[in-house]
This record gives sequence, structure tokens and C-alpha cells, in this order.
Amino acid sequence: MERQLAGWYSQALNKEMPVVTYGHYGFALLLVPTASADYLEYERFQLIDTIQPYIDSGKVKVFSINSINTESWLNNHMDPRHKSIRHQQFNDYVFNEVVPFIRSNTSQETPVITCGASFGALHSMNLFLKRPDIINGVIAMSGVYDLTEYTKGYFDDDVYFNSPIHYMPNVTDHDILEQIRRSNHIHILTGSGAYEDPSGSGRFAKILYDKNIWYELDVWGPEWPHDWNTWRTMLPQYLATRF
Repeated sequence: MERQLAGWYSQALNKEMPVVTYGHYGFALLLVPTASADYLEYERFQLIDTIQPYIDSGKVKVFSINSINTESWLNNHMDPRHKSIRHQQFNDYVFNEVVPFIRSNTSQETPVITCGASFGALHSMNLFLKRPDIINGVIAMSGVYDLTEYTKGYFDDDVYFNSPIHYMPNVTDHDILEQIRRSNHIHILTGSGAYEDPSGSGRFAKILYDKNIWYELDVWGPEWPHDWNTWRTMLPQYLATRF
């Protein structure tokens, strides 16, 4: 498997941000880490190993980035407003730096699909919904699509506009909705085991349904907890059967 490390000084975040790329060809899968993890998390927990056949065959080229959650919502010593601003800077980093990097390493026509587990699922869904003109779909595993689950009661405009369960019911822009509707890859996956919240996935899926947006809600059984074995099983299955 081809593996390359890269990185640059992010103008949006004012810090060095590394990226690891796996593969040589295929649609671009942009992995967003869970919670406070880094760009190598999916490799450390063997998720990359489970999807290696699809990487080696040229079905998918994977790009894994760092999170900055410890500099925003998971930093208990930071003013909530500054957390909110930092979150927005992360979005700018992805839209204005990471997506162009992916394009320069694939092509302008290559589909970009965001993907993440847990907190990474929320980020992945939010990134797609905010910019469906440059991101083509999402695989969200074990997510909660309500950002206030992480904000300790804080709520401002940036929280609202980065919390899909809050802003999506009020999206009326026809062009944006049509861009979202054109995606064939809105996959909402969840287990029903320990620490999973399938009802949260269902509530968010209902919002998409009410907007006439195609999606796939896949609720796995109680033997699938909020943990790596679940995600190591989900992602290769979806790469095999949906792409």
C-alpha cells in the first residue's frame, strides 16, 4: 500500500497540520478523527488495514487529517466563544486548504467523500452539508449530529451553524438543497450497543427526509458498540457494497 506523509503551515489555523495519504487512485475518502485524536488514529486502530484491499485496488485514495478538538470543544480551560471561533477556523482549513490539496493529488473531477466515527461523524456530516459544492458525500459512523452535546451548554451562531440537527431544518436555499440532494452517498451508520445513540441518528435522518434529501440510515444491532471493532467492520462493508 502506498503511504505518504505531507503537511503545511495552515493559514486558517496558524499551525503546522500534517496529512497522511494512502493509495494511488480512486475516489477521495477524507477521514476526520474522533474526539481528541490525530491524523494517524485510523492507522493505529487498524481501520486502514481493514480497507487496504480497496486502497490497493484503486477504488479509494484515503486522506487522513488532524483534529483540533482539544483546541476547541474538548478544551475545558478555553473560553467558549474562542472554542466556537476555533471550530470555524477548522472548517476554513478543510474547505480552503485540505480540499485543494486533495484535488492537487487526484483531479478536479475526483469525488470527495468525508468520513468519520463518533465526533468525527458530526464533523464529516457538517463539512459535507456546509459545502456540497466541493464535497460529494459522507459516511458518518456512530455520530451525534447535535453539536451542543459537546459545548457544555454554550450556544452562539457558530454553534448553531455547525450543528446539523439545528441548522438543517431551516435551510431554504434551493441551490444548496439541490446540491445536497444530488449526492448518492449520505450514509448514516450506527450500532445499537453500548454508548451508541441510534435514536439520535434517526432524528437527524428524519430532518433529511423532511427536506426531500436522499440518505441511507443503517442501524446495526446491540452487539455493535461505540467502538473500533464496529467501525472496522462498517467501513470496509460500505466501500465494498456502496462504491
